[in-house]
Amino acid sequence: MLKQRTLKSLTRAVGVGIHSGQKVEMTLRPAAPDTGIVFRRVDLSQPVDIPVRSDTVCDTRMATTISPNGDPNGPKVQTIEHLLSACAGLGLDNLYVDINADEVPVLDGSAASFVFLLQSAGIELQNAPKKFLKVKKPVEVRQGEGKRLMWARLEPHHGYTLNFQIEFDNPAVSATGQQYTFDMGSGQYKREIARARTFGMTSDIEVMRSRGLTLGGAMDNAIVVDDYRVLNTDGLRYDDEFVKHKILDAIGDMQVAGYPLLAAYTSFKGGHALNNKLLRALLADQEAWELVSFEDEKQAPAGFAELAPAW
Repeated sequence: MLKQRTLKSLTRAVGVGIHSGQKVEMTLRPAAPDTGIVFRRVDLSQPVDIPVRSDTVCDTRMATTISPNGDPNGPKVQTIEHLLSACAGLGLDNLYVDINADEVPVLDGSAASFVFLLQSAGIELQNAPKKFLKVKKPVEVRQGEGKRLMWARLEPHHGYTLNFQIEFDNPAVSATGQQYTFDMGSGQYKREIARARTFGMTSDIEVMRSRGLTLGGAMDNAIVVDDYRVLNTDGLRYDDEFVKHKILDAIGDMQVAGYPLLAAYTSFKGGHALNNKLLRALLADQEAWELVSFEDEKQAPAGFAELAPAW
């Protein structure tokens, strides 16, 4: 049987939220089978649990944000996608995340620090079948026209691949790889995807800060690009780090489904909002998906049965 996974022990992280600039303390704890990933706001007078599901997403403008039942006026946890991406990369199904602020710490701007934290706590197999959300027919969402067109698609596939193409009107970004395909069964998540950092243009950052956003952003937790070049003195971690970070985000955004996908994901210029729209379109069509598990590990897609750090 291909089994569910949780942590062997708890682990902690302290950092700042990239948008709020607030100091955040976070504790990651093991959870029982079929719990899923649940954030718990422990700073409130009455702690509030917010499970990671498509219907708890309440905002996707600059990051993926969740709240109880998706209530935009309720307690929130924002910028969850990098941590969720790391969980997906290590095959984690069940986890409690105690957090004392409304934003996951950005750490180094990638998923690598979360991967390290989770692996340091250890991964434990649980005596319950791991469930996958299997896509049975193509689902696509589109937005805009002409140069503003963007789209995202899910198609049936015995495995989980992600293909992303970016298109930015910026010489520094255009000089790097614009398209990348990643296979989640390849065992290369930690090496090829996890270290890709979030990025921003100096012109956009100034506007966002005037609106009270990216207050915690800095050169040590993001790639900063002006009109012509990357400003970070250490340069890029990958030649195609920009598009790889978009794949990192997409992995986290799709994990909001509550289960790992069996699908081929493709996106052209998408982002958090389009990813959530795609997920909601999939789940709204009862004939487009089903939950499956593998009583025989040999029936699972290649690479999916190995224990972390396989993915």
